[in-house]
Amino acid sequence: MAAQGTLWAVVGATGTGKSALSLDLAEHLGSAEIVNADAMQFYRGMNIGTAKVPVEERRGIPHHLFDALSVTEEATVAWYQPTARELIAATLAGGNDVILVGGSGLYVSSVLYDFQFPPRDEALRQQLELEYEASGVDPLMRRLQALAPQVAETVDSRNPRRVIRALEVALLGEDAQVQLPKAPELWHEKTRVIGVHTPREMLVPRLDARVVNMWCDGLIDEVRGLMGEGIEDGQTASRAIGYLQAIAQMRGSMTEAEAIEQTQVLTRRYARRQVSWFKRYREIEWIAAPDLRLIDDIAENEGRE
Repeated sequence: MAAQGTLWAVVGATGTGKSALSLDLAEHLGSAEIVNADAMQFYRGMNIGTAKVPVEERRGIPHHLFDALSVTEEATVAWYQPTARELIAATLAGGNDVILVGGSGLYVSSVLYDFQFPPRDEALRQQLELEYEASGVDPLMRRLQALAPQVAETVDSRNPRRVIRALEVALLGEDAQVQLPKAPELWHEKTRVIGVHTPREMLVPRLDARVVNMWCDGLIDEVRGLMGEGIEDGQTASRAIGYLQAIAQMRGSMTEAEAIEQTQVLTRRYARRQVSWFKRYREIEWIAAPDLRLIDDIAENEGRE
């Protein structure tokens, strides 16, 4: 890709301050645009539960691929990778830097690294979805264990969408677990990967409090509006952490306390998986919770390269 600008990636676990750092970095660079790599922030109307930066707080910095999908559409890497790369290439060619920000590891990797994803077979997918509706996830999980036992160990059996996708690829004869190559090649040569790290003993209370604040800030009202737009029919949006629990509360299958507690547990678990994913990036530069002095150091190091 012929472009002179720098592709930055600001990554890390949820709740570590990635959005704040990306805004500060964009302001410091002076000519940078932000591209979303958080799978749930693709969705219009999903604001409170995803901690999406409101438009009025974006400091006039161009933001891309936020609110790009309706809640009934499915977010896939097959859609995201070419869409994001085309946008980034055009922005870099225009003379601006790009800051890719988010914690969805597969989506970040699809942009940063030059690797391919397993094929899709829509007819097979529909068949597996019908089997799930008829018999649940357990029979599908047993088939996956028989076909690809190592993959089955890494798939969350409580996430039918992931089980179906892994089984679909396994039945196609491919490696169902998308992984980074041992020495992945960067898509854009001039790339900087900044990882934001917060010690777990500090992060866990912050995440638990943020979940409580989601309910206090009106998540139930937000979800009520999204139910009118069909969120329960969306394969991706309906399973988002917090939104699935809020829907369950509104349908009467969970109390508010149960919904909050389950969201807290799943958020903590998700944060652990994010850290594990990004630790594999050999280019990553870890920093503590962001402040302006760190921005100065980052920009100064960029100038010396």
